[in-house]
Amino acid sequence: MNAGSCALAVLTLALLPVTSLADRVYKFVDADGIVHYTNIRPEGVSRFSTLDFPCYASDPACQQVDWERVPLDTSAFAPEIGQASSEHGVEPSLIRAIIHAESAYQADAVSPRGAQGLMQLMPGTQQDLGVVDVFQPASNINGGTSYLAQMLDEFDGDVRLASAAYNAGPGAVRKYGGVPPYSETKEYVRRIEILHRRYRLAGS
Repeated sequence: MNAGSCALAVLTLALLPVTSLADRVYKFVDADGIVHYTNIRPEGVSRFSTLDFPCYASDPACQQVDWERVPLDTSAFAPEIGQASSEHGVEPSLIRAIIHAESAYQADAVSPRGAQGLMQLMPGTQQDLGVVDVFQPASNINGGTSYLAQMLDEFDGDVRLASAAYNAGPGAVRKYGGVPPYSETKEYVRRIEILHRRYRLAGS
């Protein structure tokens, strides 16, 4: 995809309405080779793919997932997670908690807000981190873990504050002197805590 196509794809994503619970995004390439993402089933397009993703930890309206019982995945992307953990000094269990919550291990996940890949990186964050291919697992995990490590450093290793910053941005955490009073962020932190504890106990 060329730079112009990327820009148009990101613009399309940014304009998508935000919905709760499960979302479906349609992906197709037009006659000019431009990649489009839309939550409306494309008409007159014979070839398209669908990107379905489940209820994420960042959605406080999502109540159908019991995060204490949802099956864990302790083996997916093990080499990539191990490499990122070693390089950035972040526990594999915390990396898995973020991936599980953000994308449910779907490397091609795209949120209606424009976050992409396993660790749901926004385009601006991708650029800051030098992530070249956000849908390539090793690249996405390395970039997301690098950003998570930055948040851990900024908040003295406090996982609650680092995960809140991962969701809402470090500025919001500094502004409120703790987890911001946003329902989405508070629920995100709660669910990350559950998944982190469970992955740690599972030896991941």
